[in-house]
Amino acid sequence: MEQERVGRLISYIYRENQKALAKELLPYGLGGGGQYGFLKLILGKPGITQEQMTAEMKFDKATTARAVKHLEAVGYIERRPDPRDRRSSLLYPTAKATGFAPVLQAILDRFNVKLISGLTSEEEQQLLRLLRKVSRNAAVLSE
Repeated sequence: MEQERVGRLISYIYRENQKALAKELLPYGLGGGGQYGFLKLILGKPGITQEQMTAEMKFDKATTARAVKHLEAVGYIERRPDPRDRRSSLLYPTAKATGFAPVLQAILDRFNVKLISGLTSEEEQQLLRLLRKVSRNAAVLSE
């Protein structure tokens, strides 16, 4: 019997979670592509640049650019010129984003609870420890 692949399971969990989240966030103008993650980052680090977001989120530049363009179009963020680099913009959350932040967090928290339902507290902590280990291993795969 073939052993189940860790990468395949992680990929499956991610895809299913993203599909369900996209459906839940659609009424708020957010869809796929990790848009909510970019919004959370901007909420947590107002004034961040697109380049910094790309590095921190570990997405490619095109994905970041699409997410930023969409978030700006739906009124969640605004660009301001970077006084230190005229080629760059600083990204800030709008009042709409700030007002939406607690709703977004509640949705994400609810999804997290669903993902770990049926696990004991000890199992949840063990799962997090193991996933952190696997995450560190994954970080060196592309080096």
